[in-house]
Amino acid sequence: MNNYNCNEYIEQYPVAMAYVPWQQSTNVFEDLNKAFSVGTIFPELEKPFTGRRCVK
Repeated sequence: MNNYNCNEYIEQYPVAMAYVPWQQSTNVFEDLNKAFSVGTIFPELEKPFTGRRCVK
């Protein structure tokens, strides 16, 4: 696994950039425990984090 130092790269990027698509709420989770565990009641918005983390 690679170790990345975030401090070396942080000045190259803006503070934050967001992309927020229009939400089309057609379905909802029937299982509220599942909805709570993923952080949304809308299955279309279930987007698990798959990026890498920086190591201090």
